[in-house]
Amino acid sequence: MNSINRRTVLAGLGAAGTGLLAACGKDAPDTPSLLSPNGSQVARAEKKRGATGRVQSVNVTAAPATLDLGAGVLAKSWAFSGLVPGKEIRISAGDTLTAELSNQLPGATTTSLHWHGISLRSDMDGVPPVTQTPVRAGSNFTYRFVADKPGTYFFHPHVGIQVDRAMYAPLIIEDPREPLAYDDEWVVVLDDWLDGVTGTPDDVFTELSHHMAGMDMKSTGPSRPASSRSPSASTPGAPSASSGDRPSTRFRLSGTASPLLGRDAGDVNYPYHLINGRVATDPAVYTGTPGRRVRLRIINAGADTAYRVALGGHKLTVTHTDGFPVEHEEVDTLLVAMGERYDVLVTLDDGVFPLVALAEGKDVTGMALVRTGSGGLPDPAVRPRELDGRTVTAGQLRASDGVRLEAKEPDQVLRVKLTGSMGAYDWAINGRRFDMADPTSNPLLVQEGQRVRLDFVNATNMWHPMHLHGHTYQLGDTGPRKDTTIVLPRSKVSVLFDADNPGQWMLHCHNAYHSEAGMMALVAYGA
Repeated sequence: MNSINRRTVLAGLGAAGTGLLAACGKDAPDTPSLLSPNGSQVARAEKKRGATGRVQSVNVTAAPATLDLGAGVLAKSWAFSGLVPGKEIRISAGDTLTAELSNQLPGATTTSLHWHGISLRSDMDGVPPVTQTPVRAGSNFTYRFVADKPGTYFFHPHVGIQVDRAMYAPLIIEDPREPLAYDDEWVVVLDDWLDGVTGTPDDVFTELSHHMAGMDMKSTGPSRPASSRSPSASTPGAPSASSGDRPSTRFRLSGTASPLLGRDAGDVNYPYHLINGRVATDPAVYTGTPGRRVRLRIINAGADTAYRVALGGHKLTVTHTDGFPVEHEEVDTLLVAMGERYDVLVTLDDGVFPLVALAEGKDVTGMALVRTGSGGLPDPAVRPRELDGRTVTAGQLRASDGVRLEAKEPDQVLRVKLTGSMGAYDWAINGRRFDMADPTSNPLLVQEGQRVRLDFVNATNMWHPMHLHGHTYQLGDTGPRKDTTIVLPRSKVSVLFDADNPGQWMLHCHNAYHSEAGMMALVAYGA
């Protein structure tokens, strides 16, 4: 989510309007001709989505807000309609969603809405400058698309590192023919939090990328031009990034080893880990009845933290991941990376139980409560034994028969090498940092109708949750259908998808700071 706070670049983008969106390499003969995000093929694909004819209209206002996180913690941030998480949107599969975004952010701050995990029309994906021009402060933009795949999703900006503020909210697409039997559901949103408490996301990025401005550090790939990657230097209170200074460690966290993620589980020191916008000492509470079966829709909206999630005294039955059904698996705990979603079923016992999100490798927790009877408040630092119980990662799950891809040889194999290091903070794909000033250069090219295999090859010493827009892929031959998956250090993960949604789509690490530094690429359909 490279910085759209690079205002000199974006002033030109805004003036260019749809000319940039239809970029087809006219000025660069070696650049392949690409389908426009708003071309006729995109409209044709939209008509195939099986719309119900119902239109659901919502308004989303992005504006500064002072947020009550509980226990007297007030945070000055940016939020959707003054809430954290933002107000849930809930529609039925096949409905058309019309969402008007009003940008009331300060100064000249631009923004957008990305509909994470949704297979939608390309020009509504909310990714400036690729699929739209950024929404300027004081302006509105209306997103309109058919949402035909049921599941648990969420939405957030795709501008800079705004996702590490309070600008996110659940999007639930209900299945009118829901096959699961349950009595109630609870949407559970996880987040790592520092904005307005110890600093801002811009402060964090400035510190993490301290070495980018000319320090002689070892890198695994070339840098992009400094003019297109310099962090915002105008944020009040931001640490100095002068090459003569010693690196600041105000926000950087070290020693975050994890047996599930490797020796570097995360790099940002967050003072709080929230569940549904509340700190562990003043938690969100679900009140229910013993014996009732509840569907938990778990969303990790965090920027740098994977969470191990468990409900004390209970088993969890995994039913979906990233919106798509899987063969049911009973587990004690789940590992949920940034951008991932899991649906689980749980039959409630009698009492008060902690729902704990352990920040993997960071040794701190968030907590919410499930209350079905009498009992006192658990210790906010409680570690239920389930956290050390059976953990099934996505690679061990199997897609349900109805959503598993038909077996066939891929028409194309694309190598997606993840490169970079913490020292140089030069995160990239195939050795190239994504360049917002030239977004259609060096695309990963696909053709409509192809079966495509992506080989994620992680050449770094850190894990990366890799997210593909506009599609779901399958892990291996029988694994789950997902749009975000963990790629461990020094490992390879192969995924398959059908190129059935023409347009231009981002592929990136969902660690907000890695993608902001350049670990993004464009997956584009050839014209």
